Order: sequence, then C-alpha cells, then structure tokens
Amino acid sequence: MKFNWIISGANNAETKKACIDLEYRLRPKITRFLMDRLDTDDFSNFSCFYFDVDIKNQWVWISEKTPKDYIESIKEEFDREINGSSFFSVA
Repeated sequence: MKFNWIISGANNAETKKACIDLEYRLRPKITRFLMDRLDTDDFSNFSCFYFDVDIKNQWVWISEKTPKDYIESIKEEFDREINGSSFFSVA
C-alpha cells in the first residue's frame, strides 16, 4: 500500500509530521477495510493499492495506479468508510 501526499503550501517539518501521524492511522483502517471486502487469498499483500491523500481538503481516494478491478470492487464503500472517519484532526 502506497500513499501519495498532496500538499498545498509549505512542506515543512510540521506538515511531514502530520503526514506520518495520518499514515499510521490510515494504514490499519484501510487494511482492515480491504481485508473485509476482498478475497485476500488472491494476493499476499496490498502493494498494488495506491491512495492519494489531499491534506488541505482532507480527502483520501483510490489512485488510478490501483488495478481497475480492485477500484471497481471497493470504490462505493471506500468514501463512506474511510472519508467518513475523523482521520484529519491533526492536519
């Protein structure tokens, strides 16, 4: 699983810390989400999943780098489950 951080404004130490803190909260939530919805026997890890994280607008979405069949199978529930959370309280 890889995160692409979309940062508008200064990319300073405070922003980097916020990204690290946010990743530590997002990664287990997204992993659980994927495990609950996908047949995990099809792959040994989640390295084919890419996520774009917009710090300013406080939004996470599935990157187009993720295989299309995976995007299609999770996109409807993803926004509700992941973006409906309060992960951005540090941003």
